[in-house]
Amino acid sequence: MKTIADLEAANLAPLDSGLSRVADKYAIGITPSVLELIDRDDPNDPIARQFVPTLDELVTTPDERADPIGDLTHSPVEGIVHRYPDRVLLKAVHVCPVYCRFCFRREMVGPQGLGTLSGAQLDAAIGYIAAHSEIWEVILTGGDPLVLSPRRLRDLMERLAGIAHVKIVRFHTRVPVVEPERIDADMVAALRASGKVTYLAVHANHPRELTAAARAGFELLMAGGIALISQSVLLKGVNDDVDTLAALMRGFVENRIRPYYLHHPDLAPGTGHFRVSIAEGQALVSALRGRISGLCQPIYVLDIPGGYGKADIGAAAISGQDGCFTVRDWQGGEHDYREG
Repeated sequence: MKTIADLEAANLAPLDSGLSRVADKYAIGITPSVLELIDRDDPNDPIARQFVPTLDELVTTPDERADPIGDLTHSPVEGIVHRYPDRVLLKAVHVCPVYCRFCFRREMVGPQGLGTLSGAQLDAAIGYIAAHSEIWEVILTGGDPLVLSPRRLRDLMERLAGIAHVKIVRFHTRVPVVEPERIDADMVAALRASGKVTYLAVHANHPRELTAAARAGFELLMAGGIALISQSVLLKGVNDDVDTLAALMRGFVENRIRPYYLHHPDLAPGTGHFRVSIAEGQALVSALRGRISGLCQPIYVLDIPGGYGKADIGAAAISGQDGCFTVRDWQGGEHDYREG
């Protein structure tokens, strides 16, 4: 499902909704697996809210940014983001099986986005990694790297296998949840490489996303020697209550997925309707601490606008009140952060 006409035919958007203006700006993508999860009788369905476009996306505020976490600030060659000394992002592809309405890279992904790296660009990206011996971890993101075929993933992993100083390869993906049929023996084998440890970060935001098909994919990945961690975004109207967050984190642990990041929503254009306040997020994380096992506790992080990296804002890295905060980055630098 990739067009407004598709959404109208599925009764997910009214006729003459005006949503074509949203589609002109941001990509649309809903897989059959996601479609099955949507409750059409619930106007506030948390699954639909994540994937079905609304006119709210046309509302922007002065604090929003096309590159909200500053990827471009730290991009020495196309496809590489080198923000921290020992790890890089490798963005081999800028397309996804689904397009989240809150995506922080929504200006870069989709059919009209940055596309897939050309052969020469990928050569340059791999060459950069090989030339920098401090790089211990390569994080495949994008876009969603698991939209690549097993053949292309296998080739990529073989190239990384030839770089001795890279020890960890991590994939960030929605695929096991939104297109679980892609997780098969060929895919799992393609994610492994000699001398490397592979981690896969599963992106899910609501416990209903952890379906039987998704769980079967998790089992295949783990049986293939791939370690699983989670990432979620704290989203108004999706998971901004303690019961939903608790169920989600317990669901991860029950599937042997280690809860990792709970992201504060980024300042991407047209996403203000998803954002909770930092105070609300801190209260939710605090409530989780007393309610559920320590195994289930994620790290609540804010990507500091401007490219300064992540800060744990459930801890002492942030101070302030009334929407005006000072956030301390991993190097000790302090930055003003204002909630629009």
